[in-house]
Amino acid sequence: MSKLQILVVDDEWNMRNLLRIYLMKEGFEIKEASNGMEALAMIDKNEFDLVLLDVMMPDMDGWQVLKAIRAKSNVAVLMLTARSETKDKVYGLGIGADDYLTKPFEPEELIARVFSLIRRSVITQSSVVQEQTLDFSDFRIMPDAREIYIHDQSVDFTPKEFDLMVTLAGNQHRVYSREDLVNLIWGYDYDGDYRSVDTHVKNIREKLQRAGLAYNPIQTVWGVGYKFNADGADHAKK
Repeated sequence: MSKLQILVVDDEWNMRNLLRIYLMKEGFEIKEASNGMEALAMIDKNEFDLVLLDVMMPDMDGWQVLKAIRAKSNVAVLMLTARSETKDKVYGLGIGADDYLTKPFEPEELIARVFSLIRRSVITQSSVVQEQTLDFSDFRIMPDAREIYIHDQSVDFTPKEFDLMVTLAGNQHRVYSREDLVNLIWGYDYDGDYRSVDTHVKNIREKLQRAGLAYNPIQTVWGVGYKFNADGADHAKK
């Protein structure tokens, strides 16, 4: 069985070397990029299971790299940064990051986050994705292929966005709290802000709207969380 591949993107050699040592001990195959352009070129040529992406890099910062990655790939991305402000975390999650780890960090926390992200992906691809295609009047979700079609046009979602859609659409009308969704998709060991769910739902709604869906199937249940309703009822509700 081939090793899982992780791309480490950081302009500091010492940090790349440290991450390589930690991750190789866990059995991962590691590739490195010292800047954004190098990272994007490597993503074009390789299938990575995870990208560890530093934010503070010269020329092309991590935010720019993340946006470019999301334009071409749904690979899971863990942001690494010395910036600990909540607004930075929310911004990163809003443009497609799957998780966010602040420097300095303990090796055990890094490894836990890495395994959590990879485990979420493996679980989705091995069990949840075995469900039958979810067909609705205006769109179709294909869990096994990890594809969503709006009016027969494919729409790209990040791994977490896709997992949210499958979870909600697979259980129509069931109301999920933010805590429920975090536990199901990010894992019980996630210690981030539950508002990341709101950020991902906002992104999903915007993508569905841009793709031509005339209504919002993910409805807010005020004071509780979210539910999925593709019946056409309450289309105006946000």
